[in-house]
Amino acid sequence: MRLAVDCMIISLACRNGTHSISAQGRRLLPTQESVEMWRQAQGIPAVEREYRGVWIATVANIDWPSRPGLPSEVQKAELLAILDKMAELRFNVVVLQVRPACAVLYPSQIEPWSEVLSGTMGKPPEPYYDPLAFAVEEAHRRGMELHAWFNPYRARHPSERSEIHPMHISKRRPELVKQYGRYLWLDPGEPDVMEHSLSVMLEVVRRYDVDGVHIDDYFYPYKERDERGNLLDFPDEPSWQRYRRAGGRLSRDDWRRQNVDRFVERVYRAIKSTKRWVKFGISPFGLWRPGHPPQARGFDAYAELYADSRKWLYQGWCDYFVPQLYFQRSHPNLSYPVLLGWWAEQNLRDRHLLAGNFTSKVADGSNTAWEAQEIAEQVRLTRRQRGAVGNIHFSARAFMQDRGGICKLIGELHAQPALVPPAPWLSRSQPHAPRVMAIRTADGAVQLRWQAQSRHPVAWWVVAYRLNGEWTLHVFPASQQEFVLPVATNRAFVCVVDRYGQASGWAPAEVAG
Repeated sequence: MRLAVDCMIISLACRNGTHSISAQGRRLLPTQESVEMWRQAQGIPAVEREYRGVWIATVANIDWPSRPGLPSEVQKAELLAILDKMAELRFNVVVLQVRPACAVLYPSQIEPWSEVLSGTMGKPPEPYYDPLAFAVEEAHRRGMELHAWFNPYRARHPSERSEIHPMHISKRRPELVKQYGRYLWLDPGEPDVMEHSLSVMLEVVRRYDVDGVHIDDYFYPYKERDERGNLLDFPDEPSWQRYRRAGGRLSRDDWRRQNVDRFVERVYRAIKSTKRWVKFGISPFGLWRPGHPPQARGFDAYAELYADSRKWLYQGWCDYFVPQLYFQRSHPNLSYPVLLGWWAEQNLRDRHLLAGNFTSKVADGSNTAWEAQEIAEQVRLTRRQRGAVGNIHFSARAFMQDRGGICKLIGELHAQPALVPPAPWLSRSQPHAPRVMAIRTADGAVQLRWQAQSRHPVAWWVVAYRLNGEWTLHVFPASQQEFVLPVATNRAFVCVVDRYGQASGWAPAEVAG
């Protein structure tokens, strides 16, 4: 038989006197404060809000696939094993490298297939499938966001050995590509380079249901040396001289930084004008400049990579910012908590600040390997840092190999599921609570069904139910709209979370009998 169901939190909140009244006397939707008070009164546990991310690196087959040329079913099985492990550890974001250089892991009209899949640039996996579409669907099925990770300027990595495909940018537009040491590198000073890399990113944003776009610390390249050990300058003389002839007055270093600044801003604004809810994340080198904070000493990414990462955070040209804090807590010059605290002070626009963690350093076989406890303590420090909202771990293989027992420690830290925090600078609008129906099945279980009551783009459904005095939370993708409760369940609630991370109130399904 059908159960007695109170479908809408709005009506329940109003019956209990928690609704708002406008100056004209009209009844409004319940406020977030009233909804929170109602949740607490019902005893529903709060859903934790925290980024719990992991990088899945494909360059040189670091994480996936394990080697080039594997059959498609083996590639899929390997990726599913990674996603299963991350879901088991209650991660909620996977950052998949889809463009390790100017060749990609999905069918593109702009760039050829990457050889990390087949072993040959331009050759699709066999039998044919779309790895990015597969990854998005399977990540979402497991309650995790999928962020597409791009390298905007690297054209070819030294690990790539196959013949360069005619579709590759070095063949089609050789004037945009420079040989730099062991690499082929796009020249950031060429305006067409910006347009090319931007078009690659937007192709993914338009075609795939990705939750984010991600870039890391590679802008101008890390310095290479010649055969005699001398540092090589990046060979951008043509674009530099063109800038000077056009009346440009910046120094060469400042001009290079301006090229990267303009690209970062363009990417952010283009993503927002295409799909506003798709997040843009940047993961720069962990130290902005030596002396910032005062005791910091080390690599100067501002001067060497021409990456003014603090400016990007100041300007709000990202939705989340993940400095790579690949240093131990006890480091004398680059202490993890000191650097994290400094970055928190720079976050003037309250973007999502995360820490990038060097989890692959755990039990890596070197003389400088870390203990797994170091990473666990770094996560705890991040949680205590005001303004920080999570971590992303490099990389997946540390967990697949369970280095140093890291899985147990992270599993304990992720004891309950968590959702990515909301992004109020993108949207402050709260979705309506869903409409919920509950039907008793023949075996005595209860089947919940729900549907959205507003036009907000749905990301997740959260089901909370109480069984034998204990609450359980489940996160389901937008495509799933039903769930069978255990037979003895006596209370259940559903809320909706939109693509901006904003959650509705809870819609109760009062389970009778």
